[in-house]
Amino acid sequence: MKVVIMGCGRVGGRLAGLLDADGHSVTILDTDAYSFRWLPPNFKGTALIGNGLDQEVLKKAGVAEADAFVVVTQGDNRNVMAAQIAKHIFNVPRVVCRIYDPLRQELYSTLGLETLSPTTIFTQMLKEKLES
Repeated sequence: MKVVIMGCGRVGGRLAGLLDADGHSVTILDTDAYSFRWLPPNFKGTALIGNGLDQEVLKKAGVAEADAFVVVTQGDNRNVMAAQIAKHIFNVPRVVCRIYDPLRQELYSTLGLETLSPTTIFTQMLKEKLES
């Protein structure tokens, strides 16, 4: 599977490493070269510096041929914009977007974006832990 990941923080870097280790073709994109420190030393994929809201940068990252696009930057607005571009302009079959704000996450889900909210997920896990 060919995967493009936007955002090379702890989550993006770890996901890139796991997918790469499983034999997938991975390109990870970030605006800051220092972010690539989160990639494992044996990462064989491509690390690209650039803004994932720029269609030319996304083309260079190979999003037009990607099977999946994952957006995990720190900004909900950037994540949603990039996810919309990947889904509606480049027709990427699978687009997954992290959204911190649970209210936004619900709204964007109703608009057809595949979203995950770590805030909602972790809150539910804590509640279950406390009640068990």
